[in-house]
Amino acid sequence: MSTASTALVQRAPTTLWGWGANKRVDCFVDQPQTPAQVGRSLAQPPGNAGSVARGLGRSYGDAATNERGQVLDLSTLDRYLGFDPATGTLECEAGTSLAQIIADFGPRGFFPAITPGTKYVTVGGCIANDVHGKAHHTQGSFCECVESMTVLLASGEVVRASRDERADLFWANFGGMGLLGVILTARLRLRPITTTYFRQRAIKVNDLDAMLAALEEYDHEPYSVAWIDPFATGARLGRGVLTVGDHAEPGDLPPALARDPLQLSGGPKLTVPFEAPEIVLNKLSIRMLNVVLETVLGRGKPIAHYEKFFYPLDAIGEWWRGYGRRGFTQWQFVIPLEDGPARMRQILEAIAVGGQLPFLNVLKKMGPASEGILSFPFEGYTFAIDFPVRDGLPELLAELDRMVLDAGGRIYLGKDSYLAPDTFRAMYPQVERWLEIKAKYDPEGVFRSDLGRRLGLS
Repeated sequence: MSTASTALVQRAPTTLWGWGANKRVDCFVDQPQTPAQVGRSLAQPPGNAGSVARGLGRSYGDAATNERGQVLDLSTLDRYLGFDPATGTLECEAGTSLAQIIADFGPRGFFPAITPGTKYVTVGGCIANDVHGKAHHTQGSFCECVESMTVLLASGEVVRASRDERADLFWANFGGMGLLGVILTARLRLRPITTTYFRQRAIKVNDLDAMLAALEEYDHEPYSVAWIDPFATGARLGRGVLTVGDHAEPGDLPPALARDPLQLSGGPKLTVPFEAPEIVLNKLSIRMLNVVLETVLGRGKPIAHYEKFFYPLDAIGEWWRGYGRRGFTQWQFVIPLEDGPARMRQILEAIAVGGQLPFLNVLKKMGPASEGILSFPFEGYTFAIDFPVRDGLPELLAELDRMVLDAGGRIYLGKDSYLAPDTFRAMYPQVERWLEIKAKYDPEGVFRSDLGRRLGLS
């Protein structure tokens, strides 16, 4: 049987989950091999729970799962359609990953203009989440590098969306979590580079006030991110390490690195082979791991390869398994700069006494908001922290969500698994405008997901 025909055969249910593996559901998965097959699969959905597109499954929660409904796996739609080296403009299918772009265009002197903390994400997923990284305060989110996209609508029509053509559809897709249609292709600008290395500097700070002051002092640096000790309390609350950096030029490199300034890396150096027993993650083990993190970050070399600078966790394959069978959630919020230090202190104190096991975390300063209607970032402080799923965690997260809302902030949908619909609506004031656009382009509600149903977007 040909590939074209097998792609349209209804599959038996497949159990899927997000990267946090905290909610596992049965879905009907199709993996179209061409854009035409996407349309045919969409026209023949199994069940009646609608459809959602999925890339590499790196959204942490339930954004790319659809219980008892159709999931369109677009990870094989990864072809390049055109590239202009004079402008760095790449046109590609939405299943193209940032890892693939780096592997193919890094040696030619180009790099993704905006990147999150993993390269194993697709262009379509980057648009749907409007991802951001260490440079949001200077460079914005993913929408800043996208010129246009083509979208398969529920009607079966393929349309082009850009800032000038169907601008409502264009901006609604950034942060739209794949619920307006299937993004098939995108035109985006890559960043010209002369090396794949970065200059970096580590600044150790002793408390939250000093950390936020350091973020302001080094606000001119293109890239910045801070680690905070999750166990520090009292006067030491907020202590940690701020890392700042910028792209390195050939003249910055020592001779050993200058011989191959555009060096690439391989895949993960090790893989977590199974889901760890719950007993492995306890206060002692997490405290020891954070001691190691602090030591490594505080002693970072002045020149770092892009892998260590952007993607340190990519060195470990399937690292989500380390959190055990119940999985984890990464809780991320942004709050305004105004009254930010006091609000941040209250939230960190609530985490410290919350009775859970906070693990990896990052603190960053964000720049102005984009025009993405449901895009997460706005100017303020953002903090992300991993929580292994344990009894009592949903209740703590609900309390923390209320604190973020009271501070005028919001939760990042690309990481979320637990946000309540009324809290979501209060955090995202443009949701009614987004729903009007969805009604325009998807009047029958074909595009659905577990996140969409949970938050009232499907």
